[in-house]
Amino acid sequence: MEKINNVAVIGSGTMGAGIAQVAVQHGFTTVLYDIEEDQVKQAKHSIFKRLDRLVEKGKISEDQRDSAKNLLFLTTNIEEVGQVDLVIEAAPEKIEIKHSIFEKLEAVCSSTAVLASNTSSLSITEISGRRDHPNRVAGLHFFNPAPLMPLVEVIKGMHTSEEVIETLRAFAVQLNKTPVFCKDTPGFIVNRVARPFYNEALRMAQDQVASVEQIDRIMRNIGGFKMGPFELQDLIGIDINYATTTTVYDSFSGESRFRPSSLQKQMVQGGRLGRKTEGGFYEYKPM
Repeated sequence: MEKINNVAVIGSGTMGAGIAQVAVQHGFTTVLYDIEEDQVKQAKHSIFKRLDRLVEKGKISEDQRDSAKNLLFLTTNIEEVGQVDLVIEAAPEKIEIKHSIFEKLEAVCSSTAVLASNTSSLSITEISGRRDHPNRVAGLHFFNPAPLMPLVEVIKGMHTSEEVIETLRAFAVQLNKTPVFCKDTPGFIVNRVARPFYNEALRMAQDQVASVEQIDRIMRNIGGFKMGPFELQDLIGIDINYATTTTVYDSFSGESRFRPSSLQKQMVQGGRLGRKTEGGFYEYKPM
């Protein structure tokens, strides 16, 4: 398989924008796609703002920032991603949305393009199952915030070729990320391990064993975590975390250890999703 020179990111939410930023910072021409023009423009604004902050902090030079900005292109036309070497889908965690996107990608992309999903827990085999060329579909799961987190999970579906896996491994290394290889199992590695971290904290809060603030403080100060489980949910998005837990729970046929929290479900129903709604387990000032 040829070397990756240019990429497209499908979905300009928190993860999509973060992945696009990483790509342009490392010299990849990147097309950022979304169905909503206002959404993709907001993503561009956020990316440019973060790049400017990196210059202010002395992390990158002004030339590096300007070069990165010049590599970013926006579109609401899916056909404009057809010439890239790699597509990274970062749409909401709903399997029918994934199927619809990959169907469109297969129609517009070249036969040699790699089609990757940033899904955190859905089956790569299921995503690729309806495709004419499932061998070029794989998982490439970044972690939030993508510009900072060093780990990337590379997931091989039942039909994914070894060539595609090697291409994605090399791409992750070019982004200065650490790739880890995963089987196509619910939650992969990190999200499967992380379920007890969130779920037990939620149960403790719901049972009033300790407050949200106390649990976070203990996990930071005693456990050595950079963020407590509630702070981290607010950063990731409580809705995203809940969706991941639900997927893992369903995929393991309702094993009790993965059962979603009713408290977390209630937060989602109430629209308190974390930083992006200026309120989750904590309150936040407008950006």
